[in-house]
Amino acid sequence: MKAWKMESDLLKSAVPVILSEDEQSWIFCTEVEKMENQLIQMKWISAVPGSGSKEHLTVAAIQDMENMGYDVAEAEKLIAEGMKCAEEGDYAGMTRLYCRIMYLLDNAKKIENHPYWEYTIYETFEQYADSVSFPEYSKYAESRERFEERLYNGWMAQICAGALGTALEGYCLDNIRKTFGEIRDYVRTPNTYNDDITFEYAFLKALEKAGNKITAMDIAEEWVALVPFGWSAEDIALRNIKLGIYPPRSGYRSNPFREWIGAQMRGTVCGMVAPGNPYEAARYAFMDGTVSHHNNGVLGEVFNAVMASLAFVETDIRKIVEMAVDMIPKDSEYHSVVKFALYSCKEHGCWENTWRACEKRYERYNWIHAYPNACAEVIALWFGKGSFDETMHIICMVGYDVDCNAAQIATLLGIMHGDNTLDERWTRPIGDKLITYLRGLPEISIKGLAKWTADIVERI
Repeated sequence: MKAWKMESDLLKSAVPVILSEDEQSWIFCTEVEKMENQLIQMKWISAVPGSGSKEHLTVAAIQDMENMGYDVAEAEKLIAEGMKCAEEGDYAGMTRLYCRIMYLLDNAKKIENHPYWEYTIYETFEQYADSVSFPEYSKYAESRERFEERLYNGWMAQICAGALGTALEGYCLDNIRKTFGEIRDYVRTPNTYNDDITFEYAFLKALEKAGNKITAMDIAEEWVALVPFGWSAEDIALRNIKLGIYPPRSGYRSNPFREWIGAQMRGTVCGMVAPGNPYEAARYAFMDGTVSHHNNGVLGEVFNAVMASLAFVETDIRKIVEMAVDMIPKDSEYHSVVKFALYSCKEHGCWENTWRACEKRYERYNWIHAYPNACAEVIALWFGKGSFDETMHIICMVGYDVDCNAAQIATLLGIMHGDNTLDERWTRPIGDKLITYLRGLPEISIKGLAKWTADIVERI
């Protein structure tokens, strides 16, 4: 049917009615206003849902644009006024200043001599793939039963680790140690409510539908279909997609958070569906990353994806880390970060000294940025030496975006070690239930998730 005809018929068929006073209610406007006020307040001052740590999202947006080589001086001038509005509950002022800052960031000029521009910007998978070499393995050929078992242990490790880390995100080593001492168990009763898994599920749903012909557009449409709410980069991407702005533009248009951890935090699922095939894992990850991120943000997802793929065919976690570093283009800034972390691991004799060096080097970056968290992953894997307990101890102690980091690297260990990965003290409180905020899917069986993942891989 033609659109004009459908609308014309609707108009011509409409018969006037007299509404009662109650039926004329505009109460929904009041509810929308409350919701919008709450959201704009969160953009200035908020507490991370899982841990209670404080966050200034608008200030962080300015921070990140400067780290990407843009002049943010005009935007910085508005920070004090915006924070004052937030403290006073001036919603009109907060909204006006937030929009002005986003405008200034979207039109900020490049700082020509900024170090960011010394590195290559990676826009496409083909550009990335031409810059690295991938190891080749025989076709992955374990039994369906064994493969599903490894997937289950990978998912279970990810979910347990995410539940462990959620209580700690947004804090630093010294204050974590003062509060909890050395962490070797859940610091509170764990729950599985976490936004990271949401986007991995959407990827799997797109892959189930499209198979090997999957595109970033397929993934983007599953995002808006299944995910009602996002934060930072994902929030902006969802808004872009709803305006018909599809990948890769959805990942970088008006998105100062495009090199945060949001893509890196969902990389292992791309390796889980490409066992022993890091090229294919990287292809999926690059595609998925462009929905909400750009350049180094996307490379962060690739990094975790290739490690997960290698976990099916390699047995030495340090070798996997080194191989993954080699699969990041050497002229990218992301490579300089993971290379520095790896070098520091070899130079220092313990994880804490290594982390202090990385934390200092990347102190200008937000705690949700991909860079310091990539360092945390490398350090925990290197000094954890394949032990789930020790790896979790290290990743919890270093802090920053702990749930994202812990979940990703735990997946590798679950895949590698199978049923021998997790002590019962980790799994007993979790059981088989994964809580989500996916539309129409508030709860998922973890065993069912593993079976579904295996079914998809078998089909493609």
